[in-house]
Amino acid sequence: MRGNMKNMMKQMQKMQKDMTQAQEKLEQTTFTGVANDDLVKITMNGKREVQEVQIKEDIAEMGDNEFLEDLVLLALNDVLQQVEDETEKVMGKYTNNLNIPGF
Repeated sequence: MRGNMKNMMKQMQKMQKDMTQAQEKLEQTTFTGVANDDLVKITMNGKREVQEVQIKEDIAEMGDNEFLEDLVLLALNDVLQQVEDETEKVMGKYTNNLNIPGF
């Protein structure tokens, strides 16, 4: 019984270490969301920190702020969805069987 408990603790420690490494790798991953054929690009890391916003010059010069705002929203939603999907894919390996609320 004691050996079984010790083995289980080792497995939990390994899983925790693997989760931490996966989270760190995910945080360093770069994602890019785009809108309308790359008219607007937003780059973000896995911590959901925006790294860069690119707006094609001809769109910025049009002077149509509402259209530009819509493009920014589309690109932002695109990149956020990518981060969410990848986070779920990577971290889901560890959290799916734990039955912890919120994961």
